Amino acid sequence: MAELGGGEWRRLAGRSPWASGVKSLALVAGAAAGILRFLTGRDWPFWGIVAVCAGAAVLIVAGVAAYDVLRLRAARWRITPERLELRSGITTRRHRSVPRDRVRSVDLRADPVRRAFGLTVVRVGTGEQAGDDTELVLDPLGRREAEALRRVLLHQGEPAERADGPLAELRWSWIRYAPLSVWTFTGAAAVLGALYKALDAFGLKKVTGRVAAGVWDWVVTLPLLAVPVLLAANLLAGTLGAVLLFAESWGRYRLEREPGRLRVRRGLLTTRSLTLEERRLRGVEIGEPLLLRLGGGARVRTVATGLGTSKGDENEDAAALTPPLPRALAWRIAALVAGAGLPALTPHPPAARHRRIVRAVVVTALMTALLTALASVATLGTAAWAASAKDWLDGWGWVVPVMVPVMVLAYGLWLAVAGAASLGHALSSRHLVVRRGAVARRTVALERRGIAGWTITESYFQRRAGLVTVRATTAAGKGHYEVVDVGRGDGLDLADRAVPGLLAPFLNR
Repeated sequence: MAELGGGEWRRLAGRSPWASGVKSLALVAGAAAGILRFLTGRDWPFWGIVAVCAGAAVLIVAGVAAYDVLRLRAARWRITPERLELRSGITTRRHRSVPRDRVRSVDLRADPVRRAFGLTVVRVGTGEQAGDDTELVLDPLGRREAEALRRVLLHQGEPAERADGPLAELRWSWIRYAPLSVWTFTGAAAVLGALYKALDAFGLKKVTGRVAAGVWDWVVTLPLLAVPVLLAANLLAGTLGAVLLFAESWGRYRLEREPGRLRVRRGLLTTRSLTLEERRLRGVEIGEPLLLRLGGGARVRTVATGLGTSKGDENEDAAALTPPLPRALAWRIAALVAGAGLPALTPHPPAARHRRIVRAVVVTALMTALLTALASVATLGTAAWAASAKDWLDGWGWVVPVMVPVMVLAYGLWLAVAGAASLGHALSSRHLVVRRGAVARRTVALERRGIAGWTITESYFQRRAGLVTVRATTAAGKGHYEVVDVGRGDGLDLADRAVPGLLAPFLNR
């Protein structure tokens, strides 16, 4: 580690062009499909088509590898006692420099191809909330060099210390929570859309069109059989996809506490290792989407500076600490990460539920009035149109204007009652705890020392009901967390006690 932090300029891993060449085979497949589609209908001989495809493949692989070689030749990085620096760019030179005391997290990732070549992409989070330079990326380093850099950045050059032990490790029984997501019901449609585009690229649009027409004819001819079978197939495909995605994303999962740090390691094919300093944490969040909540599960995320959704093709939530797991275990892990127990929540006043019920009734009344107006306009139209509307209403057409308001009212009342029941807040010696959400319920324990300010809002209807919304602003997480529809006196008192003295000049006792 002393050598790594000596300040000399270093190259990125020289094996990167080989990995890039292998990954470019995906581009080769797409190009070959386009060439086959273009030349097949032009009476080209088989060997001629093969030669063109092979030439295109060589050009693509060689071009990608050559670009990577140029990129590596232009890139240098070094770490000094004060800074981590990166110089890069083939045509436009860039020089990025990050103070080591600004480093919030170190994320190590390696897809299957990079793992085969012993390479790792290192993403160093700086905690910046704006602009494109929110992280410094070393793509790629050797596996050992990346691990050494991680230790130097987060251990400040000290020898590696023994971890305090795992806070959580994967149990494959948790995979039962994987299908409890809306993607289980919609994922099959997304896969079919992608498959249709892929087959179209290979010139098989006529085949897919005939299959789609056959399925539609089956649905029209035998709807009582076809619709349940298609729904069951969609559910089965979505469930299988969710299970496979869980296994790939969370296989070999381990959450452990190192001295002063948290580290999350996971992934079967693409390995991921995220390390962040605990002094950068500002709390934890327990998420309970509706389906997962009905199944007794929850997820835990960090509330920290410099974390969020990764960029590029990395579309995962970098703040996730756990996969879906049992709710009781999620609360225990959240308490361990927060470093303190989470108190019981105080419910909000009945006026909060009353506001939501009134809102649901008003929305239903407006929708009913709109449908009635449309029906009145129809009766004032032409005789032929009115006759058609009458025939439609004499059949099953009455179902729409009657059932739609009923369903909207039922959903609105459920949303009102469940949303009001989810509201809650509490104050402990270290944390402000808030909870809200009917469909996606979230409980956030925000450290009081991380609260930078307060925003008090009071709409006209809230003012009549004696309610306010208290928003705590912070540099971590999504930037603000709200105590919604709390009593005016309770909300102001909560804010004043959470950060003593911050709101006092604005209060009239």
